[in-house]
Amino acid sequence: MQPAVILSATDWQELTERLARLEAAEHARALATATRPDEVLSTKAAAAYLGLCAEALLRARRAGRIAGVRLNEKDWGFRRSVLDAYPRRYHRAAQAA
Repeated sequence: MQPAVILSATDWQELTERLARLEAAEHARALATATRPDEVLSTKAAAAYLGLCAEALLRARRAGRIAGVRLNEKDWGFRRSVLDAYPRRYHRAAQAA
């Protein structure tokens, strides 16, 4: 047994228009995220992007503070979106001597 909902013609029209707007917004959001692929940077490039040395970036990966992508048996890569989201609380402003 399936339930039935009785709506007036104006309510039905408003509901279908709202659904169409939501679907259009979802489609636009999906296109916006799909048009820019997530670039994978090498360890050296990712470290330079964050302003860290490569060893510090690898230590952060081993500690679980940042996710890495295995490129081969000994090299790691890092997605740009992960690097952008990485908390920069460890960075300190350079002090003039």
